[in-house]
Amino acid sequence: MKKYLFLLLVSLITSTAFAKISLPSIFSDNMVLQQNSNVSIWGKAKANVKVTIHTSWNSQKYIAMSGSDGSWKLSVVSTKAGGPYQITINDGEELVLNNVLLGEVWLCSGQSNMEMPVKGFRNQPALNSADILLDADNPQIRLIRYEKTLSRTPQYDCKSTSWQVSDAESAKEFSAVGYQFAQQLQRKLKVPVGIIMSTWGGTKIEGWIAGNSAVADTAKITKNDPSVLFNAMINPFLGYGIKGVLWYQGEANRSNYNQYDQLMEAMVKGWRKAWNIGEWPFYYVQIAPFKYDSTKQSAFLREAQLKASTQIPNSGMVVSIDVGTENFIHPPDKTTISKRLVYWAMANAYGRKGLAFASPVYKSHKISKNVVTISFSHTENGLSSFGNSLSAFEIAGEDKVFHPATAKITGAGVVLQSEKVKTPVAVRYAFKDWVVGDLFNNEGLPVSPFRTDSW
Repeated sequence: MKKYLFLLLVSLITSTAFAKISLPSIFSDNMVLQQNSNVSIWGKAKANVKVTIHTSWNSQKYIAMSGSDGSWKLSVVSTKAGGPYQITINDGEELVLNNVLLGEVWLCSGQSNMEMPVKGFRNQPALNSADILLDADNPQIRLIRYEKTLSRTPQYDCKSTSWQVSDAESAKEFSAVGYQFAQQLQRKLKVPVGIIMSTWGGTKIEGWIAGNSAVADTAKITKNDPSVLFNAMINPFLGYGIKGVLWYQGEANRSNYNQYDQLMEAMVKGWRKAWNIGEWPFYYVQIAPFKYDSTKQSAFLREAQLKASTQIPNSGMVVSIDVGTENFIHPPDKTTISKRLVYWAMANAYGRKGLAFASPVYKSHKISKNVVTISFSHTENGLSSFGNSLSAFEIAGEDKVFHPATAKITGAGVVLQSEKVKTPVAVRYAFKDWVVGDLFNNEGLPVSPFRTDSW
């Protein structure tokens, strides 16, 4: 009799565990779904029952069967941007998601320079904060921000703010880079924009790469263990329809800069494979200059980031060498960074013609006696210092000692020489921890730091 009662109790618990539809936090009122695509919706319900979804934008009905654990997943068709709409989900009991928009969805992720909120960190301001928040009331922008958490195994859900309609209260806590990207993108496209924020300051890229953690389960978990951030803060919304990803990270990987391009390539490849919706755009920020410890590790890290741009398909890198701050690792000017990300998105993801979006990159050099001539890509309309002297170039001879070089712009190139180097063999530009980039293309995009040597 006791055994029968126990089995009956287990059966009742199993059958009522998901008496109502439950959804991961990425699905809520106020959310934005990627327009003109097939978007996945998933959740849990009663076990082994029919789950019906009705989407009001096209009056379509979709049916899935829940598994023995109540899990279900299906794909629905989204149409052109618009709303608000409703999504009704029913497994015998009805759940309705209200105020749903169709539009453009982006994810912003990385460490503290992406995490830095519109309101700024304590005693570390974000430029234009008051103006951004004054202009934050926009029902066409929706925000969701995930809490920091770790896991050695992929998680079904993660605590979040749920989707919020943009206003000063919700925007002030959101990524200054991510929010301004959404704000500017919405103005240009004139469609709803949703942006997902999943960030953690001081984290290495290894924690964000998909794959099982190699650390024993009994060991104390840290935020820089392999995959623990992906498992806890990306996997919960993996497969949610997105247009692309914004990434700002790298400071924490200065000590293993020689691996960073391969690590970034692996991260993006793993995310895209797991998302299974194609090679979405991946736009990222080269870390800004800062007075670290004079080891030049950050210069080598920037070099690795530049290298990654040639290795990752459908990617684009924003250069920030002109907007750093010597004594703050979190530069206040996130407005310029977000604009440069928008340039990439508008020109590439959205195909707008005539826009400058890519920074000039070193292409080649020629040496004639004591003069070096440098050529760059992305300088169709020439180069400019905007009236300032060029002070970030250095030249070295066979002794490998670099000396400041005088530099002069000639068309799409720069001519260099130094009285202290009679026979130059190598050139570096802005290749230091702390430096202010002073060379741009005519449209105002800064030249990426580079070196011609491999010393």
